[in-house]
Amino acid sequence: MELHALRQDQVLQAGQADVGAFRERQRRRRLRNLTLLLAPVAVWMWVRILTHNPIGLPLMTPRWVVFFPTLALIVLLGGALMVPLLGAGRSPHVLFRPHDIDISLEDVKGIPAVVDEVVKTLNLFLAHKTFRDRMGGTPRRAILFEGPPGTGKTYLAKAMAREAGVPFLFVSSSAFQSMYYGQTNRKIRSFFRALRSAARREGGAIGFIEEIDAIGASRSGAGPAGVREGVAGVVNELLVQLQSFDVPPASVRVRGWVVDRVNRLLPADRQRHGPKVLPANILVIGATNRAADLDPALLRPGRFDRTIAFDLPSRAGRREIIDFYLGRKAHDELMDEAVTRDTLAAMTFGYSPVMIEHLFDEALVWALRRGGDRLSWPDVQQAKMTEEIGLAQPVEYTEGERRAIATHEAGHATVAWLVGKSRKLEVLSIIKHKDALGLLAHSDREERFTKTRSEIEELIKIAMGGMVAEELFLGETTSGVAGDLQAATTAAAQMVGTLGMAGTLFSHSAVRRVELDLTGRVSATEDGLARIEAILETARDEVRTMLRMHSHVVEGLRDALLARDELIGEEILDAIRAVRPKPATP
Repeated sequence: MELHALRQDQVLQAGQADVGAFRERQRRRRLRNLTLLLAPVAVWMWVRILTHNPIGLPLMTPRWVVFFPTLALIVLLGGALMVPLLGAGRSPHVLFRPHDIDISLEDVKGIPAVVDEVVKTLNLFLAHKTFRDRMGGTPRRAILFEGPPGTGKTYLAKAMAREAGVPFLFVSSSAFQSMYYGQTNRKIRSFFRALRSAARREGGAIGFIEEIDAIGASRSGAGPAGVREGVAGVVNELLVQLQSFDVPPASVRVRGWVVDRVNRLLPADRQRHGPKVLPANILVIGATNRAADLDPALLRPGRFDRTIAFDLPSRAGRREIIDFYLGRKAHDELMDEAVTRDTLAAMTFGYSPVMIEHLFDEALVWALRRGGDRLSWPDVQQAKMTEEIGLAQPVEYTEGERRAIATHEAGHATVAWLVGKSRKLEVLSIIKHKDALGLLAHSDREERFTKTRSEIEELIKIAMGGMVAEELFLGETTSGVAGDLQAATTAAAQMVGTLGMAGTLFSHSAVRRVELDLTGRVSATEDGLARIEAILETARDEVRTMLRMHSHVVEGLRDALLARDELIGEEILDAIRAVRPKPATP
């Protein structure tokens, strides 16, 4: 299939697409299989025809044939009832052999500390006998991968199984759930039984339980007995199975039973020893982004006794991930320059590895749309803007509405330029994206993990810029200020309620009132509400003074938006420089 076919405006026809070609191959395969299935019947019929007995039935029909339809119906109904019950307790895991996994530890980028800890754990797993017999240690039985979605927990677990050369049994916690009472526990037992069997057969096995909080949630919130099978009873079963690695296999149990019966007939000095049971070499990996919800008994030593935290990658980590994924994507020469990749690493603060890969995939889509066969820097910028602020949805504003939105966004941008010395202006737009009629996208110039009081106050002032600009240039405000006031109020409530930045050291986070969020808890008291109001009013007054002194900047940005609809990056600063008053000449 040619790439130009992907660029057409109409949906691909079945014969053009890869899906259509695959369906045709499947159709031919089904016809071939049907032919092979019916061939013996056809041969049998021709033999009967040639032997003058067309249908091959005896001349006298047995009496039981009359009851055959009823018997067949009973068998079918019984099967419909019994088969689900018999299969409900089977382990729902998916088995991956080492050669089925195409991920190695070399492919895990951006988290060197995690990879280092995993390598040490993997070595203990591979040398479990040496560690136990020569050093007297107990190998790790289970570890917990905890971190935000998309940070590589499943990816790294598969790489571990590939490097270890052992079977990898993957299962999602939701797959354990069953509509039949007791079958959830039975599935868990079956999963661990399969783990033990694979480990004894192959020398070791790795079991991976995705979203383990679904079956390992704290039992303290289980409610009345019998309300939910998936809480207390399932957690108890999981706890028991995590201690089951020493359970002997059936063959050893049979031999032990035979030895016990023989020893009953022998004197004490001639008693035979039963077979020695070696623990199965199993490593269970649980993954979750809600480790705080797990039952404490799961995290005690001997169970999930090591938690490995997966954080979002740092700037250096993102650069490593960018190099890795760009090596697999078609891209132009500019994307190979170190400056371009460093800039992209700075722009993707807060991105997970999966998000970075998805960004490049979206950039390839934009490259296809413009007629290219490889991504470029503008494609990456367009993909990033679409992912973060949504697809542009142009609507026809009235002239007055368009001018009001442009004034509002120009007010935000002016304040951000004046007070946000550490802010980088990225996008200024009056094109509708998602629910926003217009927007200002800005970010930190440097990668920061904390914020000072002055920086939070700057963000509140930037949020106030749109409302104040409407007051000064339009004489009244619009409903477009609602989201800005919400953001400013939330930031002010944090200053008052948890950060100790507004004259009180009391932390409202210590108040366990689940029915109210932080803003609700702080504003529920008269003193807290007054402090929030004081912060907001002070910010508004300062912004009003600021915009009066720099009204020419607001007007210049407003006019630039009315002319071009959207300004990106340096275009915003160019519009500001174009209207800045020139210094007076002596």
